[in-house]
Amino acid sequence: MTARAVTEQTFETEVLNSDKPVLVDFWAAWCGPCRMVSPILDQIASENSDKLDIVKVNVDENPNLAMKYQITSIPAMKVFSNGEVATSIIGAKPKAALEADLAAYLA
Repeated sequence: MTARAVTEQTFETEVLNSDKPVLVDFWAAWCGPCRMVSPILDQIASENSDKLDIVKVNVDENPNLAMKYQITSIPAMKVFSNGEVATSIIGAKPKAALEADLAAYLA
C-alpha cells in the first residue's frame, strides 16, 4: 500500500474530516531526503492501515497548503487528529525513529 496523493481540493475531505489520524507527508519531486523517506512511510502505512492513514502533498503543486501549515523545509510530516495538527516531524528519519515519533498513533 502506498500513500495516496492529496491536493488542495481534497485535503479537507481526506485529512481534516478523517475519522482516524492522518500523517501528511509534505514533499517535492526534487527533494532527495523526501524520496528516501517515502518508501519508509509506505511500509508504515501498509503495516498500520487500520490505525493511521498516510497521504502525500506535493508542495510545488499545492503551495497554499504548504503556506497554511508553515512548511519551510521538507520533508515535513504532520499528523492530523480531529482536524488539528497533533504532531510535527521534520526531516528524513529511519523507520524505527519515525515509528517512535508515531507511537501514540500506532499503539
